[in-house]
Amino acid sequence: MHRLYSLALGAVTAALTLTASSACADGLARQPYLQRVGPETATVAFRLDAPCVPTVLYGTNGSTDQTAQSADTGRNHAVVLAGLQPGTEYTYLVDACGARTNPVRFSTAPVPGTRNVHFTAVGDFGMNNADQRSVATAMLGRKPDLFVMLGDNAYSSGTETEIQNNLFAPMAPLLSQVPFFATPGNHEYVTNQAQPYFDNLYLPTSPSGGERYYSFDWGHIHFVSLDSNCAIGLASSDRCSLAAQKKWVEQDLAASTAPWKIVFFHHPPWSSGEHGSQLLMRREFSPLFEKYGVDLVLNGHDHHYERMYPMQGNDVAASSTQSPTYLVVGSGGASLRRFDNGKPSWTVLRNDADHGYLDVKVEEGTLTAQMLTPSGKVIDSFSLSKDLPPLEQRPDGTPDAEQPADPTPAPQPGSSTDGTGTGLPSTPGTPDTSSEDGDLGEPQPEVAGCSAGPVMALLPAGAVLLAGALRRRRRR
Repeated sequence: MHRLYSLALGAVTAALTLTASSACADGLARQPYLQRVGPETATVAFRLDAPCVPTVLYGTNGSTDQTAQSADTGRNHAVVLAGLQPGTEYTYLVDACGARTNPVRFSTAPVPGTRNVHFTAVGDFGMNNADQRSVATAMLGRKPDLFVMLGDNAYSSGTETEIQNNLFAPMAPLLSQVPFFATPGNHEYVTNQAQPYFDNLYLPTSPSGGERYYSFDWGHIHFVSLDSNCAIGLASSDRCSLAAQKKWVEQDLAASTAPWKIVFFHHPPWSSGEHGSQLLMRREFSPLFEKYGVDLVLNGHDHHYERMYPMQGNDVAASSTQSPTYLVVGSGGASLRRFDNGKPSWTVLRNDADHGYLDVKVEEGTLTAQMLTPSGKVIDSFSLSKDLPPLEQRPDGTPDAEQPADPTPAPQPGSSTDGTGTGLPSTPGTPDTSSEDGDLGEPQPEVAGCSAGPVMALLPAGAVLLAGALRRRRRR
């Protein structure tokens, strides 16, 4: 009788668990991901298994007492949360088709001008392999404000299926809690000039380039995303052109008053890896970076990590000039490629042995960056410095950052104290390449999968009822 009791209890447990799993599977085909997060708005995007009208529940202090309903009835949704507070942590979940995701948290962008920003960056990761997942988990553990993707985000051809399986699925916990901004790689361009990529993302836009190239501010940093595929001729002229992109980026950089400027795109102007330096990008865009005071240029494409000295023209910059520091961070998950040549004179440090990501903190006039492996080993560390004017004071004596601009609803997709480089470069020296573990913190326990919901609540009750019935039978 005891064996019968155990078997029956196991059967009802399995049946109820299967029912709960089916309810979960009938909810979301793609877990929530954060797009176009600003000081006062955020877009929560996701895909359902079946058409219905979902609702996002959200709030502060751990509550989800506010609601935003999708305006669509299909499977793909992008729900805009408006009227948010800058620099504030929100909890949210998706209620769709009778299932709910687990609540997770994210933070809005700070008031523009806030002098404290933390972000991570990496490219060439979209493989759906263990290396990609470990890098994503480690980035989440750092709890950055935002994540910058450097291209080749969905191998090998950027198809609809690959974007789901190689980008969204393996990185779901990270993307549900950390807003991301992306640039396309050459592998995304294989399929219809990256159209599936644009169809699935909700990015900022520019007047001439749409989502292909754009800019945004986060705190006291002006970020610019370029489409290097377009620039080197992989896009048809009706979609994108070098001339239009170059004209826009000059106007954009000239108009920005942010004290820090960071540009990111896929093909590196400087690299000693297999693909090497993309000379057209260097020739066409580096003079603009130098003219308008770009501090950092982040690229992927070559599957390694490499940091250059601050560069001007085709040479290492003089210590008396402010010039951009270029980095290749193409070690996010794809197979690493060994260097087959000696280290060039313009390279500070390079690594072809470890997958990893860049972790950057910008506080006031100091940018501190670390290249980290998933285990926390420090591959490289450096800092850039500059003098910033003091913030203006409010009448109450507190610093006065700019007020956030009116939010813009998200469109539908498709529309160096290390002795090397500083903001004012010094004489090259030796970088910190210690292998001490960084302060990784603990990964967030939240995952935006399906919550237990009412179906799972039946499991304990069902087990109790069955146990009682079997005990009564045994006493007879």
